Amino acid sequence: MKVREPWLFLFVPRARSMPLSLFILFLKKGENNVNKAKRLIALGLIAILALLLAGNPLSTRYLQERAAFSTKENELQEKIEQAAERFYRPPENAKIDRVWKAIPGYNGVEVDKKASYSKMKQDGRYDERKLVFKQIPPAVHLKDLDPAPVYTGNPDKPMVAFLINVAWGNEYLPDMLKTLKKHHLHATFFLEGRWAKENPELARMIVSGGHETGNHSYTHPDFSTLPESKIKSQLVKTNRVLEAITEEKVKWFAPPSGSYRDEAVSIAKSMGMETIMWTVDTVDWQNPSPETIVERVTAKAQGGSLILMHPTASTAKALEPLIARLEKKNLQVGTVSKLLDEERIIKNEDGTFLNSEKDPADTKDGTE
Repeated sequence: MKVREPWLFLFVPRARSMPLSLFILFLKKGENNVNKAKRLIALGLIAILALLLAGNPLSTRYLQERAAFSTKENELQEKIEQAAERFYRPPENAKIDRVWKAIPGYNGVEVDKKASYSKMKQDGRYDERKLVFKQIPPAVHLKDLDPAPVYTGNPDKPMVAFLINVAWGNEYLPDMLKTLKKHHLHATFFLEGRWAKENPELARMIVSGGHETGNHSYTHPDFSTLPESKIKSQLVKTNRVLEAITEEKVKWFAPPSGSYRDEAVSIAKSMGMETIMWTVDTVDWQNPSPETIVERVTAKAQGGSLILMHPTASTAKALEPLIARLEKKNLQVGTVSKLLDEERIIKNEDGTFLNSEKDPADTKDGTE
């Protein structure tokens, strides 16, 4: 066995007379005593340092501030957790309803707790306006459903859409477009193909205003009795006219007078178009008063409503007060595409959260 320090044999008298193994044990015992002494000295120094720090007012203040900061962190995380529970909504799949036929899906929503905490931790205070959300898409989408007409958007979406069918009423279109522009709103104009071909300037005026267009047949026939070949011909001819004007693919088809049969819906679907009906009818073709239109629509309008109208004198005058009444019901106005997409609306028009217990703008610093 090798001894680490054999020279000790020369200077330790007892070492010369003892066996090598006993000498090694003797050395190890000495090393253990030294190590114990070192540990005792280290512990003593730590104890002295702790006493010095405990008696130091600066150290005490630091520890108190650190404890207070940790408490604030915990409170902030707890409030974010509470908000996450309050704002969470599961996604809703698109479905075929027995009454309303095809109903689009709607994204769920959850609070991104990590991102929300990162935005608030610098101030160390809960601020609802700094919450970060993540949308959760549904598993089944409108395009996944079998062919079926759409009578309504998702009822949980606080939005409505104006469907403006155009085959006549040219003189009222400029005023309607002016009102929509004033309120920064967009509608979906379902244009008859023949009308669009004969009135390209008005059609382009609609498109240049940021509005959406849809197929309203070519010559306004009854699609419930039309042979399949003529159904397809009507849709194809109108799409060609509209796509030449808009340079966009047509996504929506509104059958004239709301008359259709299942084959028409299937053919439209095969061409990439959903068949759009309505939830609320202004019945403006009967020339009711503007007040009647406003009352009729606001009494029935709710989240997801598709509101049918035409370019008439009454509708042109009713549009302004109708928009105001819908806003009071916290219903946004959008195109058919916006209404039927799955994006969840998280905020009201005034910037407040839909599921907020109180308006963060009403507090001085946005905290609860």
